[in-house]
This record gives sequence, structure tokens and C-alpha cells, in this order.
Amino acid sequence: MISADAVMTGSYDHGEVVRSILIAVAASYAALDLAGRVTAARGRVRAAWLTGGAIAMGIGIWAMHFKGLLAFRLPVTVDYHWPTVLVSLVVALFSSAVALYVVSRKTMGPVQALAGSLIMGGGIAAMHYVGMAAMRLAAVTHFAPLLVVLSVVLAIVFSSAALLLAFDLREEGKKTALRKIGSAVFMGAAISAMHYTGMAAVSFVPSGLPPNLSHAVSISPLGNNGIAIVTFLVLGAAIVTSSVDRQTEAEVRRLNEGLEQRVVERTKQLTVANEELRGEIAERLRAEDALRRSEDNLRLVIDAIPQQIWSGPPDGSLDFCNARWRSYMGLTQDELQGEGWQRMLHPDDRLRVLKAWRESVANGTPYEQEERHRAADGQYRWFLARGVAVRDAEGRIVRWYGTNTDVEDRKRTEVALQEAHANLARVTRVVALGELAATIAHEVNQPLAAIVTNGGFCLRELAGGRQSVEKLREAIAEIVNDGTRASAVISRIREQLIKGAPERAELDVNEVIQDVTRLLRNELTRGRVSLRTDLAADLPRPLGDRVQLQQVLINLIMNGIEAMRTLTDRPRELLVKSAKNQDGVLIQVQDFGSGVDPEQVGQVFEPFFTTKPEGIGMGLPISRSIVESHGGRLWAESGSKGALFQFTLPAQDYTQD
Repeated sequence: MISADAVMTGSYDHGEVVRSILIAVAASYAALDLAGRVTAARGRVRAAWLTGGAIAMGIGIWAMHFKGLLAFRLPVTVDYHWPTVLVSLVVALFSSAVALYVVSRKTMGPVQALAGSLIMGGGIAAMHYVGMAAMRLAAVTHFAPLLVVLSVVLAIVFSSAALLLAFDLREEGKKTALRKIGSAVFMGAAISAMHYTGMAAVSFVPSGLPPNLSHAVSISPLGNNGIAIVTFLVLGAAIVTSSVDRQTEAEVRRLNEGLEQRVVERTKQLTVANEELRGEIAERLRAEDALRRSEDNLRLVIDAIPQQIWSGPPDGSLDFCNARWRSYMGLTQDELQGEGWQRMLHPDDRLRVLKAWRESVANGTPYEQEERHRAADGQYRWFLARGVAVRDAEGRIVRWYGTNTDVEDRKRTEVALQEAHANLARVTRVVALGELAATIAHEVNQPLAAIVTNGGFCLRELAGGRQSVEKLREAIAEIVNDGTRASAVISRIREQLIKGAPERAELDVNEVIQDVTRLLRNELTRGRVSLRTDLAADLPRPLGDRVQLQQVLINLIMNGIEAMRTLTDRPRELLVKSAKNQDGVLIQVQDFGSGVDPEQVGQVFEPFFTTKPEGIGMGLPISRSIVESHGGRLWAESGSKGALFQFTLPAQDYTQD
């Protein structure tokens, strides 16, 4: 029996103990850091990180254990059996690989955590006792069973805590670095506690037998320090590599996020552009369809109106005549090609007509002559021929458009009127008035035919896009002039046949405003404009034409909608207000657009003045004429917050001039 008093007394080199604990802390930090890299990697990269991490972590744990052994001083020489030491290192590497694999999985349930803890804790304990088995000294080793069991339990418990910490800290966060350091200190202390608990379980009894030094090596102080230095270098390299990889991954992620953002923005831009293109295509198709329907309708109108309509090149030939003229001459459209207009004239009219035509070309004025045209049956009838020359930018005539209005009945009426005046005693006043009405009807038809002709010319020129805006304005001006002529004729009829002022009814101004609001509901919605009304109660009831006043309000409201159509920096809102004033009723239409240039406020009511490229400048002049015909006044004010149009209607009865 060996006496207990023969147990060798050992001691620890405190510097070596501290170094072993620092190695344990560094190894723990490397393990926590590498767990995140293994988790983030995929495929072969994951396998490489798992292998490298297991090597770094295993070497760190093994170095901590071996440095702990070297920290223990005995009174005899201690050598180490290097194959056994190598086995202990392999056990440490295997345990580290299992631990990193378990914490790098997407999930870690209780079963995986328990299995990993048992393998890692058992491996660390096995590494410890296999390492102690590598010791070669002149003594017999004895183990305290209770402390051995305690060291194994501590290894498993500390391994379980290490796995949970590593699994929790593998994802990067704002406070992850501090938590890793704290966890590494805890894990390093725990591993060291397990090691030194295992060392406490061992006692050495001197032996008279020499140790087996086969394959044994002694560790010099230089080799002892070399183990620490190499271990710190390996762990430092692992941590630096992990940090560089993390930064590279973050940079790649940032670049990918930036690229994804650019892709998303570009996709949005392409989507918006595609929608806009689709909208433009749809709008163009609608415009083409509307133009086609308009052309069809215009063709029907041209063929249905009672005037003869024609067009042709500058040489005087004809390449288009409407159905009424073709029917009159008894020719088809193909037969008309190349036909000159002079051959259908009465011989007695040719010199007069040719002279008037040349004067029109030279002076740039419309051609207008009464002349006799031959019909299909060889008979001649009187026509009022009117032609408009279209010129290019250099003033050359490129085409003629015109109408022929049958005035044969008017001519006969003139003869009849002459006979009526000569024989006034034998002709009753009723017959004279009837013939006068027929004459006036022809006078009205003439400008109306010219209006239709010029309107057709404008539609075709707009569709073809061949003429400038100025040329179109000239044609539109002709339309307005002819409309004015027709209006003048009608006014003369009224003055001669109707005595006194026209009958007008009392108007509820608020009701008229509400009717217009309902009529323009779709236009307001389409322009995304809200209309607010402020209507005073108990307003006087002026006398007036309801339809004409509705036209005034529609013109003013539509101008406001157009003024705010492109508005983005303020609310799109219209205010229509009614109130009493000294003259009777005051109506205001206020928009919140960009307003009218102060220098142009006085010009907006002038005919043909407009600030819109597509406008003709007649809406406001007509509106002012209507208001003034009711005895009121229309004016405009403007500022930086929009334009204000106001007009008054007198409450008392009046007679129109």
C-alpha cells in the first residue's frame, strides 16, 4: 500500500495560469465570432469556414488545456508522450467542429442542443484526461472519482451554455460585439474552471520505477511560450479573417441593396414610362378614331348642305366637288379630274370673272363673284361663288377652297321686287314681305355656307398638320366674320319684323349656378378640380336669358379649370360666389391658378386674344357681350393667388339697345 503521505506536492505558475485563461477567453471569442461566419456561408464556403473555425477553436481549447498542464509544477521532471498529445488535439478539433455545426444550423432544438453539449463537453473532458495521460514522470497518477465526475458535468454544462450563447450571438446587431466579449470572458472562465477542477482531481505518488520515455518530449520554456504565441496568432488570424469577411459581406450587401434599389427605381421608371406610352397610344387611337368619325361626319355634312363645295390646285382645275355640284353638272368625281372652272361659265361672264380672280390672287383677298354656271341639261343658273386661297410660307398659293351658293331664286326675287315696286298698287304688302323674307334667307345661307367651308378646311388642315397657326387663325377669322354677317342679317329681320325688346324671364341666379355646376361635374372630375359655392340668400331676380347666362358661367369656370390643370403646389379649387350689390346681383368666379399677367388683364376681353396655344380667344369677348346685352358689366382681376372674374346683373327691368 502506498501511504497518502507520499503524495507529491505540486504548485502552479500563476503567470502560466493567467495565460491559459486568456487563451481560453480568446478561443471562446473566436468560437462566437466564427459561428456567425459559418451560419452566413453556403456550400463550399460554409465547409471551409466550418473547417477553419474548428481548427482555430480546437487549437485554442487544446492550447488552454496544455498551458494549464504546463502551469502545474512538480518536484520531478515531466515529459509528454507526443502521439497522445496529438490525440488530445484531434479530440479538441472534433469537439469544436461538432459545436460549430450545431450552432450554425437554422434552428437548434432541445435535442440538437443536448446532443451538441454532450459531444462538446465530453470531448473537452476527454481532451483533458487524454492530455494528462500523455504525461511521463516518475510517479503514479491517482484520480478522485467525485472531482472527475464534477469536471465532466462542468464541461457538459459549460458546453451547453456556450452553444446557446454562440447560437444567440451569431446574428450581427448593434450590441453584439460587447455581448460577445462578455460571453467570451464567461466561457473562458468556465472552460478554465473545468480544467482546473480536473487538475484538482489528480494526485501524484512517487514511484521507484523510471517512466517510459518512448516518443516522449520535454517542453522547454521557449516551447511553452511558443505554444502561447502560435495559439494567439492562429486565433488572431481567425478573428481578423472573420472581421474582414464580415466587412466584405456588409459591403457586398450594401452594394447589392444599392443595386436592388436602383433596379427597383429603374423598374418603376420603366413601368411609369410604359403606362404613359400606353396612355399616349390609347389617346392617339382615340384621337384618330375621333378624327375619322369627324371626317365621316364632315363628309356627310358637306354632301348634305345646299351649297356646292369645291377645291383644287392653283392652276384653276378641280379635284374635288361635293355631291350637290356633281349632281348639278351630271359628272362623277373621276370625270371632274382636271376640269377647269372656266368651261362651266356663261360666255358673257368669263372676262368679268377672270378679272376678279386675278385681282383676288394679286391682292390676297377672298374671291367673291356672282356668276352663271351651266347645269347638266345645258341651262344656266346664277351662283354666288366664293373662294379662299391657301398660301405657303413664301406666299405662293398651294390650294383653293370655295363654295357656290345658288342665288337664282334671289335674282328672280330681285326682278319680282322691281316689278312689285313698279306695280306697288297691284301688289299687296304681304307678298312683298314674303319675297323680302326669301331674299334675306338666301343672304343668311351665303355666310353659313362659307362658315361650313372654312370649318372643313380647318379640320382637314389640322388633321394633316400642314399649315401654321396663323393661317388657321385667318380661316377662323373668316368664319367669325361670316357668322357676324349672318347675325347682322338676323338682327335686321328682328328690327323690321319685331317691335320692342325681346321677352326675358326672371332668373334665380343661384339656381342657374347650381345647374351649371351639375353640367360641369365630369369636367371638374377629369381636371381633378373641386368647386365650392358661396351663394347669398334672398337675391334680387334679374330679367335675362337663362341659356346665355349659363354660357357665360361655363366659359368662366372652364377657363378656371384650364388655368389649374397643371397646378401641383397648391389646391385645385374653384369658388363661385353670388351676392347683392348696388346694381342688383354680383357673381364671382375665383380660381387659384397662376393668375393673369397684369399687363394682359385688359386684353383678355379682346377678340382673338388668347394665352393658350389651342385657343382662338373668343370665349371671354362673347361672355362680355352677353353680360352687356343684359345691362351688366364683366371685368377681371388677377394676382399671385389666381384670377377673379366678376359680372353684375341689374335687378330692374331694362330695354336692350
